[in-house]
Amino acid sequence: MRKINVITLGCSKNTVDSEHLMARLEAAGYEVVFDSDRTDAKVVVINTCGFIGDAKQESVDMILRAAAAKKAGKIERLFVIGCLSERYADELRAELPEVDDFFGARDWTGIARALGAPEGEELATERHLTTPRHYAYLKISEGCNWRCGYCAIPLIRGPHVSVPMEQLLEEARKLAAGGVKELMVIAQDTTYYGIDLYGRRRLAELLRELCRIEGLEWIRLHYAYPTGFPEEVIEVMASEPKICKYLDIPFQHISDRQLTAMKRHHTKAEAYELIRRLRTRIPDIALRTTLLVGYPGETEEDFEELLQFVRDIRFERLGVFAYSEEEGTYSALELRDDVPDEVKQQRVEHIMTLQREISLENNLRRVGRTGRVIIDSRQGDYYVGRSQYDSPEVDQEILIPAAGGRMLRGHFYPVRIVSAAEYDLYGERAEA
Repeated sequence: MRKINVITLGCSKNTVDSEHLMARLEAAGYEVVFDSDRTDAKVVVINTCGFIGDAKQESVDMILRAAAAKKAGKIERLFVIGCLSERYADELRAELPEVDDFFGARDWTGIARALGAPEGEELATERHLTTPRHYAYLKISEGCNWRCGYCAIPLIRGPHVSVPMEQLLEEARKLAAGGVKELMVIAQDTTYYGIDLYGRRRLAELLRELCRIEGLEWIRLHYAYPTGFPEEVIEVMASEPKICKYLDIPFQHISDRQLTAMKRHHTKAEAYELIRRLRTRIPDIALRTTLLVGYPGETEEDFEELLQFVRDIRFERLGVFAYSEEEGTYSALELRDDVPDEVKQQRVEHIMTLQREISLENNLRRVGRTGRVIIDSRQGDYYVGRSQYDSPEVDQEILIPAAGGRMLRGHFYPVRIVSAAEYDLYGERAEA
């Protein structure tokens, strides 16, 4: 049987794309592996990221490694797909003749055709999971219409396109039948779901339908754009027990000057009001956000407003990035990158120092509480699990001594939190 190695870089949306492609390759008779260190596959496909500088460099480095392997005769065919290829295919072709072909993030029929895999819709809901068997991502739409000033995603992925609800529900049912218990709903903006197909936002309806699927126990919502956040989504999160009390909502900034410059389409007051509504209706919700510092024109006053926002809201999960120009975006074309790199890095570190203090205080409040935990793995003397307040791969973990009894991966257990660190919790198995 032919063996093919699909290497996936970048975000969870890329993961889903690769999993769909791998199902098509298996239908064509390939044996599929997904480990960048495998050397026994003679065909390699690299699904790249082209979003920010570090991710682009990681993709380039991986392509160079594979190209060298091909030149040395270790692999026979090499294909590059995804976001980096969408943005820079011409440049990459000129520099890397070892690559057999490049296909963009919107050209899945091209790579399928090149490898002799089915191109039609009959396999649209099939996946070859690369995550642990008990959780998976469900990508409900492609692209984005917001065109924030710093973001290249609309240039790479195009405008917002929703996946029909019937197709998503069929895909989710197949995932549940295969053992998936936790489903992460993802898109560039999940709250915009349905507006292109149905003339209105239908995320709340989709979430309710997903809750009806037997076998799914946790449903988690990621990448919710704050502008125009649907009130009915707050209602369904408050009322459906299967939906985790967790929301990934990237605010990026809070200063009205910066929000306007970033083209974020909401104000500081509206952001605070949305958070008030979320925490009023869902008192135990864990909020994850992403912030961007050093955007053109960010003053010390703007940054102080952002620090105060972090102090006020006390996000349970927070990431922060320093601005870097992305060619073709509004900020790269129209604004001057006028914040020095060392100032950007100082601001990143200042926010993360503050967030470490907040995270520890939040975690200490959980000591003594007992909650439902799903087990992801065993590492040495500990089982590694998560509560509904933590998403896999990006959030903190709960470490439970293995000496307390056997626990099975993908199963739920009551766990009592006994101690806390800045980004981890320690627990012990409790009585059911």
